[in-house]
Amino acid sequence: MNKISIKRFGLSLGLTFAILYLGCAVVIMTLSREVVVSFFNSLLHGFDISPIIRTSMSWGEMIIGFIEVFILGWLIGATVASIYNLGKGKNESEK
Repeated sequence: MNKISIKRFGLSLGLTFAILYLGCAVVIMTLSREVVVSFFNSLLHGFDISPIIRTSMSWGEMIIGFIEVFILGWLIGATVASIYNLGKGKNESEK
């Protein structure tokens, strides 16, 4: 088995997180508050988000959130790939 590319895996996970963030923003911008609360409550197994949901957000906040989510996704992906590659090297040396 080959090692995972840390940069590519980080980028993949970062972009996946960013796409999910945009999807969430689209749901919040296009649906009514009641539908959004019902939608996210069902995703979170009945956890009531109604006290914390905010349906208005400025473009600046959305862009900053998009960048933050991308960076977090990239860091998580790079960490997972790094740990996988470290474990991969140890398994091959044991054979």
